[in-house]
Amino acid sequence: MTASLWRQTPWGKANGGQWRYALRNSLAMCLSLWLAFVLELDSPYWAMTSAAVVSFPTVGGVISKSLGRVVGSLIGAMAAVVITGLGISDPWLFSFLIALWLALCTYISNHHQNNVSYAFALAGYTAAIIAFSCVNVTDPQHIFDIAQARVSEVIIGILCGGLLMMILPSTSDGETLLQSLHKTQARLLEHAQLLWLGEASPEVRTAHEGLIGQILTMNVLRIQAVWSHHRLRRHNRLLNFLLHRQLRLISLISSQRRMLHNWPTQPEGLQVLLERLLAELGQPGCDKYRIARLLAPLVPTAASDYRLHTFWRRLRHFCWSYLECQRWLDRLARYDDQEWPAPPRHSSLTSHTDTLEAAYNGGRTFLCVLLGCAFWIHSQWDAGSSALTLLSICCVLYSATPAPAKGANTMLKAILLLSLICFAVKFGLMIRLDDFWLFCALLFPVLITMQLFKQQQPRQAVLWGQLIVLLGSFLAITNPPSYDYLQYINGSLGQALGVMSAGLAFQLLRPSSDRRKSRRLIRSLRRHFMDQLEPAPRQSESQFESLIYHCISQLSQSQDQTARLWVLRWGVVLLNCSHIVWQLRQWRGEDQPLYLVRDNCIRSLQGILTEQGVQHASLDRTLAELQRISAALANHRESTARELAGMVWRLHSSLSQLQQALPVAAEAR
Repeated sequence: MTASLWRQTPWGKANGGQWRYALRNSLAMCLSLWLAFVLELDSPYWAMTSAAVVSFPTVGGVISKSLGRVVGSLIGAMAAVVITGLGISDPWLFSFLIALWLALCTYISNHHQNNVSYAFALAGYTAAIIAFSCVNVTDPQHIFDIAQARVSEVIIGILCGGLLMMILPSTSDGETLLQSLHKTQARLLEHAQLLWLGEASPEVRTAHEGLIGQILTMNVLRIQAVWSHHRLRRHNRLLNFLLHRQLRLISLISSQRRMLHNWPTQPEGLQVLLERLLAELGQPGCDKYRIARLLAPLVPTAASDYRLHTFWRRLRHFCWSYLECQRWLDRLARYDDQEWPAPPRHSSLTSHTDTLEAAYNGGRTFLCVLLGCAFWIHSQWDAGSSALTLLSICCVLYSATPAPAKGANTMLKAILLLSLICFAVKFGLMIRLDDFWLFCALLFPVLITMQLFKQQQPRQAVLWGQLIVLLGSFLAITNPPSYDYLQYINGSLGQALGVMSAGLAFQLLRPSSDRRKSRRLIRSLRRHFMDQLEPAPRQSESQFESLIYHCISQLSQSQDQTARLWVLRWGVVLLNCSHIVWQLRQWRGEDQPLYLVRDNCIRSLQGILTEQGVQHASLDRTLAELQRISAALANHRESTARELAGMVWRLHSSLSQLQQALPVAAEAR
């Protein structure tokens, strides 16, 4: 009976990994608190909060996030010193400068990703925390001392988190990345089977979006693995190449699907051959010889059958690309310290930034902070700094999330819970304690329990994370201790009202709807595709490919199914067309008039597509012309001409999907 009850508790449910995570983070928070007291810093809870924030489950995540936090804290502290120094005698100038700084940080944070985004978000609300707490300070030197103390406390928390990560390390980032890459390889074959052999259904779209999102997420794992593992840091170029190659395999799968759907008379036994081919690719010892034997029956005998020639050639290219990717992965997994030939160089995965949405979020932050400062100036409320600080944090932190009001609501729940619980703890228990180690002995099991709940309750993980991070602020562990009932209640009320004001702002000035975002994404895709048609495009083939997939992933969590569907359709069509355009540029033949035919095919794309949408009359004419060209080239004496006919057929197959798109006038509405 006792054992059964124990297994129902969070301590009994926890496995070894969860215990390690909870112990590591709880020890880091207590250690940082102790060091801050030893160094006689005035607000040790800042060090505790910093240790909680960088409590990432992997070494690379801790290092990456810690660097972003240090840089962001330094930038924010310097900005706070400058802003407070300039506005020390003019509250309206101070209000304008801090609102402008927070708006700028919101814009930059929304405009970038990963460490840059995190660093500027932190620079924004670090400046707010320091500046709003210094409004009644008249000595510039004291302002600098406060900023210096805050940064010191942040660095102490980060160092403690890093130290405990070395003592109690978690799962290796490298192992996680390699496992994810192998799983993606297997999933690519499942995806090919679904698209080539399955029926058209919503499951196809969901699988396509899911696979794209999985590969883009691995880019974050790559960054973390590079930070934490020297071997993978040496092979960062290879990891980047593998991600690009897996994205290219998705494109090849999609391209084969378009050919299958636009093939009037498919050869007998094709479906069976594809099944056997995918099964063979999934075998551990698969090589080119075994694949070539399977592909041999598909080799066309009639020279004029350009469709079969093209399909066979592209299918073989898919198999060779898959095997190449698998070969590099196997080398990476069984690393034997030998030098390998370097893989082709690729730029980092291209990401799309919605400049208009980032500017809108920055403007909302500016307006909220300026109005909040105006209210504070006129009301002279003692807790105005607490309210403005939480308002700034919410505006900067949640502006880039899909549901900012939901994030503010979660923080409000955490603040209300902590206000009540910490009031009882602070004035009922802490006021009676005068020994730090006794306090830590009581705090440590509480932190462990909260960390376990955070891992065991995924739906409430965000709330538990907020409770852990904000715990130190509400306990207000200062040096020397301060126990002021009125100040605590007033400060808690101010923090709650600050979060509520941010939630109200998110309701009144809502982020763009998914439909508006999808329209902007589609216009951006068209604009970048039109650049691909230029003789010297600004983006390479792989850069445009990763940009397309990043745009598709932007709406992967959207509830608007229509918006998601159209972004996916446009992305797939434009990507298939861009690949064909690049292959047309690389095509070479002996008959000079064929070059004119090739150039005419590329130019025809410029007439059917504008940034506003599809010109259906031009599209219909182009499709008819492409069909005529491919039929005329089918019986040409040169093999390169028949190869060109296959490319034109592929272009026709991809463009035919645009017939489902709305006309320009209808789309504008």
